[in-house]
Formats: sequence, C-alpha cells, structure tokens
Amino acid sequence: MKTLTKTLLLGLLLILPMGLFAQTGYEIAKAMEDKVSPKDMKSTMTMILTNKQGKTRESTIRSITAEDNKKQIIWFLAPADDRGVAFLKIEHKDEDDEMRLWLPAFNKVRRISSKKKADSFMGSDLSYEDMTSRELDEYTYELKGEKIVDGIDCYILESTPKEGITRTYKRFITYVSKADQVAVLDEAYDMQDKLLKRRVMKYVKEKSYDLPSEIFVENVQKMTNTRLTFSSLEVDTGVESDLFQEKNLKRMPK
Repeated sequence: MKTLTKTLLLGLLLILPMGLFAQTGYEIAKAMEDKVSPKDMKSTMTMILTNKQGKTRESTIRSITAEDNKKQIIWFLAPADDRGVAFLKIEHKDEDDEMRLWLPAFNKVRRISSKKKADSFMGSDLSYEDMTSRELDEYTYELKGEKIVDGIDCYILESTPKEGITRTYKRFITYVSKADQVAVLDEAYDMQDKLLKRRVMKYVKEKSYDLPSEIFVENVQKMTNTRLTFSSLEVDTGVESDLFQEKNLKRMPK
C-alpha cells in the first residue's frame, strides 16, 4: 500500500510543476518577457479610427522596429494630408524614453515629454504610453484565475505599477495564452479604477515567432475605437541601429 501511495505521489509531482507550481503571476509575466522575438520587424499597417458617431478615418503607415520593439520609426504614407508625418521612439531602462514626432506641414520636430504620454497618438485610441513596453520590474503581478477568450485558454494576470512608478493607468488585466505566452486581451483601468481601454490582439506564426496581425483598441469611456492591421511583414532583415535617428524622420521609406 505504501509503495502504491508513493508511486501516486511521484506521478502527481511530475505533473504539478507545469500545472501549478510554476504559475505565479510574476512567472507568467517573465515567460512573456523571455519569449523569443525577432531582432527586427518591418510592416505596413492600416489604421482605421472610428468615432462615437461611427465615422471612420483610414491611414496607411510604414513601421520598422528593432530590439524587441524598444526602437521604432514609422512614417504615414496616406491619407495625403498626413503623408510624411513620422514618429520615432527609443525606449530606455533607466531614463525617460525618447519620442519625437515630425510634422512636415510645420517643418517641426515635436518632442513628446513624459508629461504628454497620456496624449493621443495621431487622434487614435492609442496614447504615447500605449506605444511603449511595460518594464517587467516596474510592476507587481497577481494571477487572478483562468478564462477561455475567443477559444483560447488563458491565464488572467493583473499588473500594477510599483510605488514610485508614474503611469497613466492604475492597473492592467491581461488575458495570456497558456500555449503561446502572448496577450490576447488587455484591459487598462484609469486612476479611478474604472475600465478605460480594452485591447484585443491577434497573431500570425512566422519563422516560429508570434507576430501581430491585428490590434483592436476600444476606449470604452469615449466609445471610440482604433483597428490596426499588419501586412507585408518581414523579420530579421538586418536593420541597422543608426536608422533610429531624428534625421531619418524626414526621409520617407522607398
């Protein structure tokens, strides 16, 4: 009887580490952070803004990213009145991120300060803060349960900025695919702890990477939304780091 009991316990111990012991909130967040991503990525994006009355506006954007999206430069290709507008982002770990917006109509580069991170990016439901990464060690994490989201088995992960970390959101609830360690749904709460934005992400497999195919952002308070669809995806093409300079904002991609 004792031998049978020991055998059963050993069997449980072999099963449980993947199903229970490893599933703390921090470890789920760490697994997302450690997931292999492209060295660089090029894409063409279609951005459709929809206002409260249902009126839409469509833009075409060219994007190049590197270093796990820590560096990004984008150019607006259409519509005509936005053509040439460009944006540069360089994220830093121990200092403020660099963000610059080139406005050709005014012949001016606008620097986006940390005080402006809550501002809308080009009239969309994405703020400048939304376009930056969340540093793993700047948040605390709690596993809140599990849920099926659009047929995907997910962990429910709550992320809260640590004391002293300035953010425009009080907390996030993220639904993380158990199979792929990617966020499929992300909910952002304002400083009054009311749901402000809901973001749905879809992916496509490319060279073993999970690459974005669509991002849908809804501002539930303003009743507006933004849909980004990705095409012409290219990865690991050898993008040079010196591309991410202010002078290149004025150079439209070929």
